[in-house]
Amino acid sequence: MKKHINTFAFMLLLALSACKVSKDIETPKPALPVTFRDAAQTTDTTSIADIQWKNFFTEPTLQKLIDSAIANNYDMQIAVKNIESSELLFKQVKWNYSPQVNLNVTANTSRPSDNSLNGLSLSTFGVGSKHIEDYSANLGLSWEADIWGKIRNQSKTALAQYLQTTEAKKAIQTNIVAGVSQGYYNLLMLDEQLTIAQKNVKLNDSTLRIIRLQYDAGQVTSLAVQQAEAQRLAAAQLVPQFEQNITIQENALRILTGALPDKIERSNTLSNLQIADNLPSGLPSAIVSRRPDVKTAELALNIANAQVGIAKANMYPSLTISATGGVNSFKASNWFNIPASLFGTVAGGITQPLFNKKRLKTQYEVAKIDREKTVLQFRQSVLNAVGEVSDALVTIEKLKEQQLVAANRVTTLQQATGNANLLFRNGMATYLEVITAQGNVLQSELELASIKRAQLSAVSNLYRSLGGGWR
Repeated sequence: MKKHINTFAFMLLLALSACKVSKDIETPKPALPVTFRDAAQTTDTTSIADIQWKNFFTEPTLQKLIDSAIANNYDMQIAVKNIESSELLFKQVKWNYSPQVNLNVTANTSRPSDNSLNGLSLSTFGVGSKHIEDYSANLGLSWEADIWGKIRNQSKTALAQYLQTTEAKKAIQTNIVAGVSQGYYNLLMLDEQLTIAQKNVKLNDSTLRIIRLQYDAGQVTSLAVQQAEAQRLAAAQLVPQFEQNITIQENALRILTGALPDKIERSNTLSNLQIADNLPSGLPSAIVSRRPDVKTAELALNIANAQVGIAKANMYPSLTISATGGVNSFKASNWFNIPASLFGTVAGGITQPLFNKKRLKTQYEVAKIDREKTVLQFRQSVLNAVGEVSDALVTIEKLKEQQLVAANRVTTLQQATGNANLLFRNGMATYLEVITAQGNVLQSELELASIKRAQLSAVSNLYRSLGGGWR
């Protein structure tokens, strides 16, 4: 009969341990469009996000900078340390299923008063000693049955937190890849704009010399010389400004790669970089699995579910089994006299919270609200991701249109400047027409370089928005 009772109790314990005191909320399926807004209408499910960054950014200097940033950037190194720390915690939480075992070794002696109960007992039984000695060595075991899934939810929390750290590392890498590429494109733009400014200064020098000759010949007034000089100074002022910005951008890129500020060698120019025409974005549904930040928000729901389960389990009674066994003696000489000194105790207890039930109930309700907030944050992260992709797509498309207009404007103004200089030398145009043409061509060429850089940055941003860069 006793055997059957024990078997029944064991089966009951197994059944209770499989109970779930709270119901998990499944990851919601956000309402996603069939295709991204402003994306090319195609059935192709491939995306540039599936391309490894080394195959997407093929410029050698840029590849070297990105490689260095991934290896040496301090944010990346911190992310790696976070993964290591989270992995240790995840491995540790598995031991929560195991019982706690403690080794206790004690030895004590006491001298009771002769008039105390212990003192009178020593005299009555003729022990022959005024001291009471006690020597004990034992192993204590304590184990809490995971009846309501508390430990199981702790393991789920640790796993999700570990996975979140890996996703955080991916997110940092995608931002680094995008940041380095955009910084490099900005550097090449500044190089281009510096060259444009220096070329325009030389052009203004040539015009100024001619106007001064005309002034000496009495053909123009001093106002013409002053205006030509002012135009030259306006272009010359841009040179140190671009040089300053170049140095600042170089320093920023070097710091991003984990190196001290210094010069960055370039082997290419902005005008030589080509922008791909075919940039497939894939399907919006794939963005949930590609984007590290969206995946992190999804894992946060797993954590929230587990926290609700833990909070609910804390409201239920806990079953604890404890056992102690070892050797005990009143004399050191008999301490390890086996089996006479052996002792052992086994106990089981159920603890039900009473006076703090209201506090536990509040914690449970707060955990459910936090879970609802996590669902909303997940939906928001998906919404933001889709919006970023759509923004990048329309930016690329409209910058392409702007680039065509700007390029035609530069060609027209360059021709106008050449014609104005030729007419001016032959006395068929005024100095104001020449100065105006030179000022216009300077601004248009600077703007064209800026648009080209914006196009390259938009492509990089599209790659990041789709979840590319961590492969």
